[in-house]
Order: sequence, then C-alpha cells, then structure tokens
Amino acid sequence: MLDPATVSPNLTDRGRIPSVLRFTTELIAWIATPWALAEHSVVLAVLSVIVLIGLPTAFSTPGDKKQTLLPVPGIVTIALVVLQLVAAVVSAWIAWYPWVAVLVTVLACATVVAELPRWRWLLRAPGSTKG
Repeated sequence: MLDPATVSPNLTDRGRIPSVLRFTTELIAWIATPWALAEHSVVLAVLSVIVLIGLPTAFSTPGDKKQTLLPVPGIVTIALVVLQLVAAVVSAWIAWYPWVAVLVTVLACATVVAELPRWRWLLRAPGSTKG
C-alpha cells in the first residue's frame, strides 16, 4: 500500500478524476494559447506551447509523479498548474466564442476544486518546506 505521507493523491485512485480534469484543462491551454497568440506573433505562439508543455514535464515534486526529472517544492508544482489553468481560461476568452470560454472557465473551476487535496499534499510534501 502507498504511504499517503510520501505519495500524492495524484498517484492513487482518488487522483483519477482530478487528473482527467487537469489534463483536459492543460490540453485546452496547449491549443487555445497558441491560437490566441498566433495573430500577434507566431514565435510567441510556439514559445507558449514549449512553456506550457515543457515546464510541467521537466519540473515536478517528488512523490507526485512516477518519475521526476528536476525536483521542485510543491508550491512550484501548484504554480505550474495554476499557469495552465489561467492560460486555458484567458486564451479561451480571447480566441473562442464566449459560450466555449464559459465552459472552459467552469472546467477550470472544477479542476481547482478537484485539485485541492493534491495541493494540500504538495504543500506538505517531503522536501517542500525547509526545516
């Protein structure tokens, strides 16, 4: 059995629904952000995809994913999720019809609620605080 002190809810059965909501919102961010930026700058559109996919892939809190490339405190992982959520919502409002943006906003809010147990764990995760 997994030790809840060292393993995130993300890696348990409790993490399935939050993971699906989070991934769906991330996918929307990966699509909507370059879409919203492309009319202003193709370079920024490409960079946005690199940042939105690359940072969470490279940086993670030990115990939150099966593999950690570059370990970071839990607050950094939370900030990366918030970045994805904000990018999805803001970009949807810029790039798409308002009714789609409303759906994305509702999805992002549901994701935040579902993520709260994981975020609590990330704030207490081993190595997340000094001392």
